[in-house]
Amino acid sequence: MIGDYVSKPSRLVVGLMSGTSLDGIDAAVVRLSGSGTTAKAELIRFVSRPYDEETRERLKDLCTVERSDVAAVCGMNFRLAERFADVAIEAVAEAGLSMDDIDLIASHGQTVWHIPDDAADDPFRPRSTLQIGDLSVLAKRTGALVVGDFRPADMAVGGQGAPLTPYGDFLLFRSEEVGRLVQNVGGIGNCAAIPAGARQADVFAFDTGPGNMVIDQTVFRLTNGERNYDAGGAWAASGRPDEGLIDELLRHPYFELPPPKTTGREVFGKAYAEAFLETARGRGLSDADIVSTATMFTARTIAFAYRRDVFPRCAIGEVIVTGGGAHNGTLLRMLAELLPEQRVTNSSALGFNDDAKEALIFAMLGNDFLCGVANNLPSATGASRQTVMGKLALPW
Repeated sequence: MIGDYVSKPSRLVVGLMSGTSLDGIDAAVVRLSGSGTTAKAELIRFVSRPYDEETRERLKDLCTVERSDVAAVCGMNFRLAERFADVAIEAVAEAGLSMDDIDLIASHGQTVWHIPDDAADDPFRPRSTLQIGDLSVLAKRTGALVVGDFRPADMAVGGQGAPLTPYGDFLLFRSEEVGRLVQNVGGIGNCAAIPAGARQADVFAFDTGPGNMVIDQTVFRLTNGERNYDAGGAWAASGRPDEGLIDELLRHPYFELPPPKTTGREVFGKAYAEAFLETARGRGLSDADIVSTATMFTARTIAFAYRRDVFPRCAIGEVIVTGGGAHNGTLLRMLAELLPEQRVTNSSALGFNDDAKEALIFAMLGNDFLCGVANNLPSATGASRQTVMGKLALPW
């Protein structure tokens, strides 16, 4: 079956993604030809299905030490797999196709915990990661080959298991003429620096810190759960950021770590956002000012990371924002003001779907797995070598 897949001139692949923002499941139906650096990808259909409020809050709890438990993780592993299957089937139907047409599903799953480095004081907490959304359940429910669980292979060869999408950013956004920074702003922000005329080994990447995570949780709490995000950044635009508080927040030790580095909800999740909100209220900030401060915090973490870890290494002419943050006009404006020497835009200006990028990239990663092509980027993750990431689940 794998031999049949590889021999096809083109394949239909569904990429599935649920990110640290916990807003829902993205599915990209992609036509792929080739593999690795010769791969060509055509987005046929993209759908995004939001989580209901109970699922979203339960997922937040799974990523919070004080509220998580083994039974909850076990149950959610299967429950999410069923939901992933539903979204994949819906996306294929909306593309005017049937599941019999699909050659592969590639699923990132949902990260619930990530330990990027060995714990110095506990030999039972080595570098490790956990994504849920069981691959076997997904394969049996859809009747398709499924590849997933990508991160552990990179960690097994010394990497941090993230960020993984810069590999695809290089394939999609490299340019001979201009150096580019591809900045994904999901729950966590991550950037891929792609110098002009770059080869794969020239690309470097890392997590810049919180993306939408603190903003979204702040909005959720300030509206008593009525809103999950600041649409278009309108609320932030009506307030004024507290630069003194942001200066304090930037003293977090994560921002002083050198790349490669990665982070997640275990560091900047619900508990962190609650502490931020309590501090902001203690400083007498209005609700609009609090949201504005959270938004500027994200913008400044990104600009800080660039000035410290990117600009000294390569010339950058364009910053391309993708993910949910690409729709936040206030965040884009703040970034543009902080980065006056770069052109700040979003991927839609280059003809890409801002929301579909990560699901599309995981389709490419799954395709490379079946083709036996190394699909990690050691310059981004710190791995000792290239390796083939992923695991295969069969439908029969």
